[in-house]
Amino acid sequence: MVIDTQERYEIAAQEDRCGVRTKLTIPGQLRASGGRSFQTVVHDLSISGFSAAAINRMHQGQLCWVTLPGLESLQAEVIWWENSIVGCAFAELLSPIVHDNIVSRYLGNGVYRSVC
Repeated sequence: MVIDTQERYEIAAQEDRCGVRTKLTIPGQLRASGGRSFQTVVHDLSISGFSAAAINRMHQGQLCWVTLPGLESLQAEVIWWENSIVGCAFAELLSPIVHDNIVSRYLGNGVYRSVC
């Protein structure tokens, strides 16, 4: 059985949902498909996604791009939006090296595990 790239990502992302998510504060920009970018703050980050401030309603399945200092825009998909916070899954898993570099620059209160 051959597993395509999207299926591998979905499997890895589900396995990572209980993985380490780093709570931090990173200033950035977020842009929804068809919209203008706006200033945001990323609140947590893992290799599979992030949560960030989003005053305007964003909808599940909507494509977006997050730009963090020193990085190119990263494509993601909105998974949830609640009380002006959006949770997104990266279109491609973030490299662990890139993740670790970001965390080392912006580490806030430490590492925590999400509730499964």
